[in-house]
Amino acid sequence: MIAIYTLWVREVKKYFRSKSRIIGSLGQPILFLLALGFGLGPVFKAAGQGDYVQFLVPGIISMSILFLAVFSGISVIWDRQFGFLKETMVAPVPRWQIMLGRTLGGATVAVMQGIIVFLISLLLGFHMQNAGLLVLAFVFMIMIALLFTAVGTAIASVLEDMHGFQLIMNFLVMPIFFLSGALFPLKNLPSVLEVVVKFDPLTYGVDGLRGTLGGVAEFGLFTDFWIMLGIVFVVIAIGSYLFSKIQV
Repeated sequence: MIAIYTLWVREVKKYFRSKSRIIGSLGQPILFLLALGFGLGPVFKAAGQGDYVQFLVPGIISMSILFLAVFSGISVIWDRQFGFLKETMVAPVPRWQIMLGRTLGGATVAVMQGIIVFLISLLLGFHMQNAGLLVLAFVFMIMIALLFTAVGTAIASVLEDMHGFQLIMNFLVMPIFFLSGALFPLKNLPSVLEVVVKFDPLTYGVDGLRGTLGGVAEFGLFTDFWIMLGIVFVVIAIGSYLFSKIQV
């Protein structure tokens, strides 16, 4: 367990050493909040859907967590290229503990960013419908972060090229985000798109956050919670297996 804690802390410290990375990672969600929230707000309201900022914020929080969590996996390739991963892997600890420590570290950083985006959204006019659900909202943030940090680590475990990782991640991340309902309501979708949306794991994370922060959940918080929890355990197990097979 010492190995898990050590790697956890290392990943968090690595993030906070880079001030430009912190500022840069916040730029995209803030841009989406301003450009879409206020730009498309009148259109959304005219269509009878209410305040678009209220609808959009949970999706943008999910987006900020998703991007940072997934791309934290690139540190596996980076450490492999510079030899640090080999030093870590020869330590007398199970490899699954190394993978779990990295995942917890990346997820912690992603959740911190999600909280920062949430606080910024409050300044921009967002308000919670039920403050008593705030703790559950943080639980959904944690599950989103764990899920996609594990996805990034799992894919990085089978790749050696940093550029290949970025291409594959962009190919996966953008559809996952845009098909999650983060930017549009899930009601009255075309039948094909409705099926695709339900197979997107981020859909349930976004819906859970929208239910806890905005008071409206398409699938219900109970369903969102248990589906997300099940997927998190499955993906971490797969990631641990792939990480244990790394050749250094």
